[in-house]
Amino acid sequence: MNQKTEQKLKSREAILASAAALLRERGIRASSVSDVMKGAGLTVGGFYNHFDSKEDLFAATIRSSASIMWHKLLATAKGESPRERVMSVLGRYLSRTHRDNAEPGCLLPNTVPEASREGEPYLSALEGELAGFVKSLSELLSEGSGRREKAVGLIALMYGALSLARAVRGTPLSDEFLLAAKKLAERSLAED
Repeated sequence: MNQKTEQKLKSREAILASAAALLRERGIRASSVSDVMKGAGLTVGGFYNHFDSKEDLFAATIRSSASIMWHKLLATAKGESPRERVMSVLGRYLSRTHRDNAEPGCLLPNTVPEASREGEPYLSALEGELAGFVKSLSELLSEGSGRREKAVGLIALMYGALSLARAVRGTPLSDEFLLAAKKLAERSLAED
């Protein structure tokens, strides 16, 4: 890879990282291309060397950030049994650390409501990532019928609990959402 191509890849990564931080902090509408480029340490003029539009940028950001977070969770799943590996994923996702430190974590709680209101291309990006999450989590679960349905339910539980816990962060109820979701998931997995 030549130096110019390498620099272009580094710039793109910096733009995506800046956009992800802004999505977590402000959402889609309140994040401008100018702010993204400033956060990446680049000029606005270079934006169109990487993306066709703001919509293209944020759809790519949803795909990239969600995928990176999910792969990190799966790659570090610990345990001998499928149940232990899934509980490891849930334990890290539904942790106080993940709730309180949204920056490197899941951008879905901050992005999903706005993406659904804004429509395409965000919906397609979201659907693609969520479908991948379902497939990956279902593959961790024990063989048998209903594992896809269980994966869908667990992801909904994870997203809902983290969203609610972040919404009331700093209150006892926030911790209760995280703990109750983990216990419910554990009971669900014990049925296998």
